[in-house]
Amino acid sequence: MKFKKLEFTNAGGQRLSARIDLPEARQPVAYALFAHCFTCSKNIKAISHISRALTRKGIAVLRFDFTGLGESEGDFADTNFSSNVSDLVMAAKFMADNYDAPKILIGHSLGGAAVLQAAAEIHSATAVITIAAPAEPAHVSRALGESREIIELRGEAEVDLSGRTFKIKKQFLEDLESVRMQQTIKDLNRALLVLHSPLDEIVGIENAAKIFQTARHPKSFISLDSADHLLMDRKDSLYVGSIIAAWAQKYTGADFTTGSRQ
Repeated sequence: MKFKKLEFTNAGGQRLSARIDLPEARQPVAYALFAHCFTCSKNIKAISHISRALTRKGIAVLRFDFTGLGESEGDFADTNFSSNVSDLVMAAKFMADNYDAPKILIGHSLGGAAVLQAAAEIHSATAVITIAAPAEPAHVSRALGESREIIELRGEAEVDLSGRTFKIKKQFLEDLESVRMQQTIKDLNRALLVLHSPLDEIVGIENAAKIFQTARHPKSFISLDSADHLLMDRKDSLYVGSIIAAWAQKYTGADFTTGSRQ
């Protein structure tokens, strides 16, 4: 797939690193904005494979590193869920100004919760997709285990997450706890696709059930069977991309087979 390296600024004026993946031999029929998982980056293999499947169907995908992660500027310790949502809104504005406003919002893990929250401010979006997403952002703080108590007592702590160390401050936990997703999901007013594996050991399948039950129609659920949380198997992530492309056609007004916009 073709791609271009890009950058845009967040609400605080810091440079965020991005790339846009483009269909090989035709103009995009729709644009998607992708939010990566907690402490991940835009370059993880799962996102690359999902983007590849989407570009084959004519969908351009913009993916970027949240503030303080990957190649983006900023200090991760000063970020939180709300700043991630703000980054998504700024990314959508960048797309509207330079390409086309995103009709599709895709989020993986905590990125899934972020796109649900950001959708209210991204008016161009007609379809929202969550992959292995928590029903409440506070799920992340519970996953910190004993480190959470240290952060509460000391105000911050160095936390090991998948072999990498991140400084997490108390404001991060407080921000997570302040978000109430139930009403956000009820008021989504977009077509919603929930993808989740029943074997996910990081974010349990009960989260998908809660999101799906809370959301209003139109909504769909796809089981990812034996997939792991990070979709490490190439076949799983390519499957996710192909499902999103097939499902999204109905809600974007684009014909992915002919490349035309309806």
